[in-house]
Amino acid sequence: MKRRADSSGYEKILIVAAVSLFLYTGCAPASRQGVTRIEPEVQMQREEQRGEGASSQETGQSDKKGDHVKQAALQDSSEMSNQEAVDSALELLQASSDYWEQGEHDNALEALDKAYSLILQVVEEEDADLIQQREDLRITIAKRIVEVYASRFTVADGTHKEIPLVMNDHVRKEIDSFTGREKDFFLAAYRRSGRYRPAIVKMLRDEGLPQELSWLPLIESGYKVRAFSRARALGLWQFIASTGYKYGLKRDTWIDERMDPEKSTRAAIAYLKDLHQMFGDWTTALAAYNCGEWAVLKRIRTQRINYLDHFWDLYEKLPRETSAYVPRLIAVLHLTNNPEKYGLTLPPVDEEIKVEEVMINKKVSVKIIAGRLNVEPDLLQEVNAELRQDMTPNSPYPLKVPAGTGKVLLAKLSDIPESDIPAWQPYSPSPPYILHTIKKGETLAKIARKYKTSIKGIKDMNGLGSKERVNVGWTLKIPTKKGFAPVLADGSVQTDIKPYPRTIEYVVKRGDSLWKIAGQYHTTPKTLRVLNKLASHSLMEGQVLMIMPGQDSAKAANSCSYKVKKGDTPALIARKHEMDLSEFLKLNSLSPRSTIYPGQTVQVTEK
Repeated sequence: MKRRADSSGYEKILIVAAVSLFLYTGCAPASRQGVTRIEPEVQMQREEQRGEGASSQETGQSDKKGDHVKQAALQDSSEMSNQEAVDSALELLQASSDYWEQGEHDNALEALDKAYSLILQVVEEEDADLIQQREDLRITIAKRIVEVYASRFTVADGTHKEIPLVMNDHVRKEIDSFTGREKDFFLAAYRRSGRYRPAIVKMLRDEGLPQELSWLPLIESGYKVRAFSRARALGLWQFIASTGYKYGLKRDTWIDERMDPEKSTRAAIAYLKDLHQMFGDWTTALAAYNCGEWAVLKRIRTQRINYLDHFWDLYEKLPRETSAYVPRLIAVLHLTNNPEKYGLTLPPVDEEIKVEEVMINKKVSVKIIAGRLNVEPDLLQEVNAELRQDMTPNSPYPLKVPAGTGKVLLAKLSDIPESDIPAWQPYSPSPPYILHTIKKGETLAKIARKYKTSIKGIKDMNGLGSKERVNVGWTLKIPTKKGFAPVLADGSVQTDIKPYPRTIEYVVKRGDSLWKIAGQYHTTPKTLRVLNKLASHSLMEGQVLMIMPGQDSAKAANSCSYKVKKGDTPALIARKHEMDLSEFLKLNSLSPRSTIYPGQTVQVTEK
C-alpha cells in the first residue's frame, strides 16, 4: 500500500515509537533456556491465499519468497537452540528484503516481527560471537523497519506529484516575481535546463524520487554549473563544502566535484532521500535542504511537538530565505506546468550536452584541447566545470569531450605538450590593487579620481553595497592597472605605493579573535571583516580567513607558535629567538605592561 508524502504526524510518531519499543524490549534478557518454534499454520495459509488467482510465474515467485518464512517457521514443536534461532531470524530478515523489493510492505513488516520475536528469546550466554550476532540483527531489523515505513511515503516510480501544488499568497508572490522583475532570469534558467534536466530526471526516476525535484537547480543556481553564492555554496545544487564532503564530493587543488553535474546530482539525491526519511514529507525536506536539517528541527521543537502536521505551520518560523524557498519551487512547477495561464511563453530549451570520456594522463589546458578538437573552449570548460584550474590534474583524469570527438583527441593527444602548472592562488587579486586608508574629508569619489578608477570598481572589490557608506580609518583595496602610480598635485609621481602582495590563508585556532589575528598580521579587524564578508566578529575554530598582511607581513608570515613556560618573560622569550623586545611585543599585540602566563601561546619569528 502506497501512502502520500503528507501522511499524518500521528503515523510518524508510531514509526518512531515502534522502533524505540523494539530496541527497548530487546534489552531485557529472556526467561527461558530455549526458543519455542513458531507455529506455521497462519503463515502457510497466507502463502496459499496469495498464490490463488496468480499466474504460474507469479505463483513461483511468491512461493520462492514464502520459502524463506516457511524454512524459518516450519519446525516441529521441539525447542530451537540459540544459534538456530539466530539463523532463522536471519532468514526472516532476508525474506523481508524480498517482500520489500516487490513492494509488499505489510508482508515485509510481518517477517521482521517474526524475526524480532526470535532474537528476543535468545538466552544470554558466554558465547561472544552469538551475542554479537544477536545485537547486529536487532539493530538491522530496527533500521529495516524505518526503511520500510519510509518507503511507504515514497512513490515507487517517481512520477506522482508528491510535492503538493498548493496555491496561496506565498506562492502567488513568487509567481508574480518570476513573471515580473525576475522574468529574464526565469526564462534564461529555463532555457539552460535542457542541458542538464533530462539526465537529472532519469536519476530521480531510478531512485524513485519525484521528478519535480529536477527543477530545484533553477532556484538554486539557475542551472549554472559554476554558480557560487555568498555562503560559498557551489554548483547546480549549491552544496557547501562540508555537506559536499559528507555526501562524497571530492575537493582538492585540482578539482571540486560540487561543479560536476552528474556527481553533484547523485549527492543531492542522497541528501534529499535522507531528509525525506527524516521529515516524512517533501515540503519540509526541501526547507531543510535549503537551511539545514538542524535548523528545521529546532523550529519544529519550538512548537513543543516532535513532528509537523503541516509545512505551512512552520513557514513563518523559518529564516527569510528559506521561507521563500519552497514557495519558489512550487511557483516554478505551476509556471512550467501551465505557462499560458500566467501569460508566459516559454522558450525552447537548450540541447542536452552529450559527452564521452577520454582518459588523460598529463597536465593539459582545456583551452588547448578545445583548439585541437575545433570546439568552443566555453563548451569544454562547461562539461568539465569541476576542473578548478581549467587544466587536467597531474594524475589520470577522465576528461569529458563532446560525443564523437573522443577518438580524435586520442589520435592527437601525443602531440599536445604538457602544460605548466599555474601558480595556485585561489584568492589572488584581479585586477591588481593597492591599499588606501581613508582620511578625514575623503570620499569614494575623491579616492576614485585620485587613483583613476571608478566608485563602482572600488565598491565591487571591497564587497560594499551600492548604498553603503565608508568611514575614516577604513582600509580599502583600490583596483589599479599594473605599474600604475597616482600623480600628486605638484605633478610628481607617487612612488611609495606598490601593488599589494597576494593574500594568504589563515586557519582560525582555538582562542583566536579578529583583534588577535589582525594584530598578528598588522592589519585591522575591519579590514578582515570586509575582506572576508563577515557579518560579525565571531569566529569558529577551523574557519579559513583571507588575510592581506600589513607592512611587517614577512615577519608575521615567518612566525611560529611558542608555548610559554614557567619562568618565561617577554624579554626572555625575545632573547631566546633573537628578537628585539619591541618586535616580540608588536607581533603579539602586547604592551610593555602586558602579562603572559605559562601555557599561553605566543608568536615568535623564525630566523
